[in-house]
Amino acid sequence: MLELRPNCECCDKDLLPDSTEARICTYECTFCADCVDGVLKGVCPNCGGNFVARPIRPAAMLAKNPASRKRVLKAEGCAPKAA
Repeated sequence: MLELRPNCECCDKDLLPDSTEARICTYECTFCADCVDGVLKGVCPNCGGNFVARPIRPAAMLAKNPASRKRVLKAEGCAPKAA
């Protein structure tokens, strides 16, 4: 089950569980659409993979399986992984 992390790892923007701005990679690294498109150019700085829109968990299921509260932020900054 996806963690539904609460923020962008790059700019720390809040990403609520129903946010259509959240993007994830295969490892669930979580970024906002602005950072993915502008800063990262579609490449995850952690694994080098691509991003997809994060699914939205239905409200009834969110009550049973809440989103993560653990915030993750890249202290060293946010830049695309070198090829």
